[in-house]
Amino acid sequence: MSSFVQSRKLLIVILLLASLLRLWRLDRVPVSLFTDELDVGYQAYSILKTGKDYFGNPWPLHFQSYVEYRAPLYIYSTVPSVAVFGITPYGVRLPAAIFGILGVLMLYFLVKEIDKSETLALTSAFLMALSPWHIHYSRAGFEVSELLFLILGAIYFFLKSIKKPKFLWVSALLLGLAPWTYSTAKLFAPALIIFLAFVWSKDLVKFPRKHLIRVVLVLLVLILPLIYVVVFGGGAYRFKNISVLGDQSTISEISLARLSDAQVRNTYNGGIVPKIASRIVNNKFVVWTSKISTNYLESFSTQFLFLKGDISSRHSVVGVGQFYKLDAIFLVLGIILFFKSKLDGGAESKKNKALISFWVIFGAVPSSLTIEGGGHATRLILILPPLIFLISFGLVETVNFIKNRFYKKIFILSYAVLLLISLFFYQYNYWVRYPWYSEKSWYAGYKEAIEAVKEYENQYDKIVITNAEERPYIFLASYYPYDPNVWQRGFGEGYVAGFGDLKKVGKFYFGQVEGKIGMDKLSLVMDEDTLYIASKREIAPNLISEPSRVPAGLHLVRVITLPSGEPAFYLLEKK
Repeated sequence: MSSFVQSRKLLIVILLLASLLRLWRLDRVPVSLFTDELDVGYQAYSILKTGKDYFGNPWPLHFQSYVEYRAPLYIYSTVPSVAVFGITPYGVRLPAAIFGILGVLMLYFLVKEIDKSETLALTSAFLMALSPWHIHYSRAGFEVSELLFLILGAIYFFLKSIKKPKFLWVSALLLGLAPWTYSTAKLFAPALIIFLAFVWSKDLVKFPRKHLIRVVLVLLVLILPLIYVVVFGGGAYRFKNISVLGDQSTISEISLARLSDAQVRNTYNGGIVPKIASRIVNNKFVVWTSKISTNYLESFSTQFLFLKGDISSRHSVVGVGQFYKLDAIFLVLGIILFFKSKLDGGAESKKNKALISFWVIFGAVPSSLTIEGGGHATRLILILPPLIFLISFGLVETVNFIKNRFYKKIFILSYAVLLLISLFFYQYNYWVRYPWYSEKSWYAGYKEAIEAVKEYENQYDKIVITNAEERPYIFLASYYPYDPNVWQRGFGEGYVAGFGDLKKVGKFYFGQVEGKIGMDKLSLVMDEDTLYIASKREIAPNLISEPSRVPAGLHLVRVITLPSGEPAFYLLEKK
């Protein structure tokens, strides 16, 4: 009993630590809400107020946005938090943080079910709690923290159902919900269902028929609408946009390669007409195979996993891998020792090894099928839990291998110090450096710009918001926030002197100064009742340090700055 109480105390400490790392100052870092987060927030707000997405579609199975179609589950999950906190960092990010914390707990239960080892389960939960990869995605409005929770829960309840079939329908429910969170699960979840059914087929056929019928019904209810959406709805549109197979540059890439080969042959009197060998080497199948295999191998590269991570500053802290460098040693040891060992699961040992192998190997496949999917931390997050498990296994087995108690304590202390140093440097980068160098990636400045617009809107008949940086629609809709009943009617069109015909909603117009006029001549044609929110990109001088260089005839109403102090937007009117 005392060891049970002790393990529960440790688990509570781990969950408190996970909560601290995911909830502390959630509204401050990341520094701002980026477009996808705002899209989630305004969709949830629109559903809350009208029962429709912001395009007017009632209770959609896939949400239409300005750039893509979005899976619905995370959006629906944010409705309660948006109802409480509004379209704010807590409103949009809190569900991701909660699912992240629950994911740590679910990994503990899953590992305990696989290996029966309390030490291994606690270690896995602890390393997940400290994982840079998992922390990062639990602190922003990314759907994948919910996806991981569902996958972990589905596998846990499946393994539990082998002895208690009544839990099988819970596994089916969670696994059926997973594809509704994020696109990679649309391939991974069905593959996982097939794998589990095949490997545990002898166990499943012994289940009472009522449990199997219940599972089939649950999966049909969840998967049939998904098939419809993927084939006929927005899901297919999304995959076409990001898939290697749908990459529009492939044809030109092949044509250029064939032309280059032909020019070489022509130089040596081989003729300009493409030869059969060139067609064999330069074709869609070869290009696709090359890109997919390259993506797949990059997914497991030391550069991505331990050194640099995802190159996007939205997906990773620059200079920090998806795992700590220290983890590399124990990952290698874990892979070797895991497949040489006999798990405490007894007869299920081989099946559990097959499960971890499948999870790691196939978990990277959906991402490898996408453009630049090799180092894409969002699409690759499916491989995080099994890699955490293998790292934990390597660490625990190394400790168990050391028989001398003194040396064992020295090893554990040394590891703890190195892990603490790794965590310190990661947290320092995350809290001190990351907000500044990632500020543009998170679209800092837009919130302050829209707040300024609200302050001045009664003084102007027309307010033009630049689209030189990003399409500003979702920023206005979310930060204002605009009445969804009005927004769902769509944009009108209106003329603004100096800007031409622009899309508009109410008195807000979206566009830029006409090219033939330019900023220097804008004051000659601009109406006095117009306010222009211009981006730094449109005005070369830094008007904070050089206020005298405001374009002639214009008055600088306000400067909107980034957290670093650099200008983001200028509010301009005619003098």
